[in-house]
Amino acid sequence: MGKYKNFILLALITVVTTLLLWLPFFLRLDQFWGIKLPSDGMATVVANFDGPYYLVAAKTLYNPETIEQNFAFPLSPIYYSAHYPLFPLLIRSVATVIPFLGYPYAMMLVTIITSILAVWMFYILLRSFGIEKYSLWLAMLFTVFPARWLIVRSVGSPEPLFLLLIMASIYYFRNKKWWFAGILGALAQATKPPGILLFISYMVALVIPHWHKLGHTDMAKWIKNLSWRAYPVLLIPATLIGIYIWYGIAYGNFFAYFNSGDNIHLMFPPFQVFNPGQAWVGTFWLEEIIWIYLLGALGVFWLIKQKRFVTASFVGVFFLSILFVAHRDIMRYSLPVVPFLFIAFAKILSTKTFRWVMLLLIIPIYLFAIAFLSNNVTPIGDWGPLL
Repeated sequence: MGKYKNFILLALITVVTTLLLWLPFFLRLDQFWGIKLPSDGMATVVANFDGPYYLVAAKTLYNPETIEQNFAFPLSPIYYSAHYPLFPLLIRSVATVIPFLGYPYAMMLVTIITSILAVWMFYILLRSFGIEKYSLWLAMLFTVFPARWLIVRSVGSPEPLFLLLIMASIYYFRNKKWWFAGILGALAQATKPPGILLFISYMVALVIPHWHKLGHTDMAKWIKNLSWRAYPVLLIPATLIGIYIWYGIAYGNFFAYFNSGDNIHLMFPPFQVFNPGQAWVGTFWLEEIIWIYLLGALGVFWLIKQKRFVTASFVGVFFLSILFVAHRDIMRYSLPVVPFLFIAFAKILSTKTFRWVMLLLIIPIYLFAIAFLSNNVTPIGDWGPLL
């Protein structure tokens, strides 16, 4: 039992912090700490974006006719191709095995379970990096910080699944367990579109150690000396092609994802997030995004300095892509790099000073999360088709 006590503790903290966030909605309070709350109770939590859209994908498996006949969202059926299939398939599986839950609470259960597994995987990852002394504290911190992570793992969201699979894939990649790395990376790709960045980061990590030899080595010999045993990571782009084949069958359009509407927020030149005219920005109050860029860039350089090259490759590739994202919610896009920034900044995050600061931050994190859940709600006139 002692061997598993930290895993049990982390699971309890993960669940309890989510339940505390749900509590004001479950109790149907009119307001909390001056924050006005909707009157719909837990339906507010379930209706948070983009949970209902994943429910549509889970119930229809992207069939355009079924979507048009049963769901009143003002969206084209092809819009749902932006919501990759692994999370909807898990929702559908749980709703089939435990039918009394219905699809909405099957979605919430999948999110909670994958959140626990993600926190566990982070704890394992920390220990594999030699950070055993602070691993429990950092994993506990990861249950509530950053606040955006607490939010997405408390609503219907694929992010916990995505982070779980990315961390697990990188864990096995670092240990040269190529098949596990490839399979888990493929599942990450089946969860969210940015999964392809994991494959790109692996290519960088495989090539960079040999790059300095290119200038004084025959090209054919240089290519031969690359780590070709890592070929199972090709499952990641293969999975992406498989998803597009599925969409080709469902929508009659192999490139449905690229025609799904305003879902692809990569813009050129970079830093278009500071353009208030962008559709998903709409404000000039954005100074905090500079702090996100600062921490991301520092994390890349610190990981390189610590000689953690695989993780530095992933954070570097992902961070560069974030610079081209024109969306107000940059923090959500940045979540996959957060566990690795924790590793980069482990010494700072583990100091007594930071622990005291966290006692203060717990309150604003909680209030921000409640306010966010109260307002980030999909308008739903009829829950019937979603149940």
